[in-house]
Amino acid sequence: MKSSVFIRRLKLAATALVLWPVTAAASPSTSIFSTLSTPAREVNGLAFFVLGITAAIFVAVSALLIYALIKFRARPEDTAEPAQVFGSMQIEISWTIIPILIVTVLFLGTARVLFSVQDAPKPASALDVTAVGHQFWWEYHYPQYNITAANELHIPVGQGATGRVTYLKLTSADVIHSFWIPQLGGKTDMLPNRVNEMWIDPAKPGLYLGQCGQFCGTQHAKMLLRVSVDTPEQFAAWVAGQQKSVAPLAVSAATSTNDAVDAPTGQKVFEQQACINCHTVSGTVANGRFGPDLTHLMSRATLAAGAMNNTPENLKGWITNPDDYKTGSLMPAMHLTGKQYAQITAYLQTLK
Repeated sequence: MKSSVFIRRLKLAATALVLWPVTAAASPSTSIFSTLSTPAREVNGLAFFVLGITAAIFVAVSALLIYALIKFRARPEDTAEPAQVFGSMQIEISWTIIPILIVTVLFLGTARVLFSVQDAPKPASALDVTAVGHQFWWEYHYPQYNITAANELHIPVGQGATGRVTYLKLTSADVIHSFWIPQLGGKTDMLPNRVNEMWIDPAKPGLYLGQCGQFCGTQHAKMLLRVSVDTPEQFAAWVAGQQKSVAPLAVSAATSTNDAVDAPTGQKVFEQQACINCHTVSGTVANGRFGPDLTHLMSRATLAAGAMNNTPENLKGWITNPDDYKTGSLMPAMHLTGKQYAQITAYLQTLK
């Protein structure tokens, strides 16, 4: 029995190994070695530069050590104590000057990258985004467009003739978080009552994945980052969609009795609950600031900061009992009836 289980697991492992290049190519990468932004490329180049120098030191010291162990090893015919050397000006000068030169080179290389990334001039056409870390989700403000989004960051491609660099102001609403998109830039901490800055210029459109890089609580592992890098046309379309107001809903005859499982009834039930104290839906009485803005909820591909796909089933399950999907998410279960959850889900699905 044990051997059959072992063989089955071995087959699964072999299949995964064979399919890994295909799945890796088909899904967005989180590799720090696949850099597609100037800051990430600069830091990556510095890392390889430091790795090369330290590897050369390791090889040189190891070679000298092996040479000394072999050449000066004790032999059976050796009966006298070897000659004792008490100081050598040449050796002492060497092991003083060489480390100083190595440290100087590393310092200058690091300083060059720091100044190149941190002091880069900001173009007049740059996109400004303020990112706020919460337990355990992301909030994005686009001051140039008067847009507030959550969890999924949309920015234009940053390189080429039509490229537009994105400048991010990073802060936190509660504890220390860390903004990290491996392909686009290094980790930058998000601190309460402090603003850190970074900029990215993605080389090509696509979906880039990241993660909160600082342990921030029980659901740190499910505080995922999704960055959609759009073409100028796609980004303009996204902005236009986010700037639209919520369309008024047609009221049904059964809405007044809260019996219908439809969007108008769901809106009425939603606005009667404590949901409006945490969430905002523009054009309605919902004006909360503690949770994500839900005005365009259905324009997002995922729920709960990337924890699950945004489907009607997941949406209903999420609002019914968040702890089933994200323990400690700070979103409470409202303990409503099954019909009320279905009504609220029907309403939320209209928020596009």
